[in-house]
Amino acid sequence: MEFAVIKTGGKQYKVSKGDVISIEKIKGEFKKGDKVSFDKVLMVDDGKDTTIGTPYITGAKVDAEIEQVGRSRKILVVKYKQKSRYLRRNGHRQPFFKVKILSIK
Repeated sequence: MEFAVIKTGGKQYKVSKGDVISIEKIKGEFKKGDKVSFDKVLMVDDGKDTTIGTPYITGAKVDAEIEQVGRSRKILVVKYKQKSRYLRRNGHRQPFFKVKILSIK
């Protein structure tokens, strides 16, 4: 089973062909069905030999297709100081892309 380790959004993901992963939103105008490619490939393993980048592999890329653009569940950020009548509530929903890996080159 061929797999690769890619870096996007400050995180690293181990991906193989057909995987569906949830990644950080990429800057720019993207919609469902768009093709994206990741060129920050750290490692590729095809079952026989392994290629490790320093830090990235030149010429290697992983192609993917955006399946869903959304925002995750709301988390509540609460700042509170006792005895001083200070309470601040703030909600946050992190945007994400759900992408399906098409090929590893």
